[in-house]
Amino acid sequence: MIVIAKQKIILTNIEPELNASSDDLAKIIIQRLGLMPRKENSTDKMHQVLIELYERAKIANREKQPTKAVMTVEEMGMYAGITRQTMYEYLKRWLGVDMVVKTSYILSDNTVVIGYKLNGPTLEHAFERARTKVHDHLNKTHSFILELQKIVKNEKISQKMTQNMQQQVKSENVVEDKTDIGGEGKNIK
Repeated sequence: MIVIAKQKIILTNIEPELNASSDDLAKIIIQRLGLMPRKENSTDKMHQVLIELYERAKIANREKQPTKAVMTVEEMGMYAGITRQTMYEYLKRWLGVDMVVKTSYILSDNTVVIGYKLNGPTLEHAFERARTKVHDHLNKTHSFILELQKIVKNEKISQKMTQNMQQQVKSENVVEDKTDIGGEGKNIK
């Protein structure tokens, strides 16, 4: 389990069957990226959002109209078969792995539309951004691992030095105590 920005990203190891359809493959992809609903009996149509985002990105690129790539939360919820509010909850994960980005545009009647689009012109580009996000997280964790090793090593060395010094002080005290037994005076430290 990977936690990014205090959100869980669950990467699963699900493989597609031979001759999988686009729907089957889309389901597998969002499951592997942890973008499926996690509640029992939730929607099983979340993959439709991914397919529609891709279709809209293709149209927007072909027609050179970036606004056509944008989907509102209501539209996403409709494709997934869930409410707008529930879609907002799932969108946090999509945004967390950088698969989609939030965007807004102004219509000709000066109304502002806020929505989401793939984080790139194609599915592959959006996935590369998600991949980079996970890799960056793992690289940061690797630096923590190196730091942990260094700290543990230094703590052990420090602990060993402290023990050696304590043993040296004890052995000096034992030698001083032996000289006191003869009655030649006390050494006061």
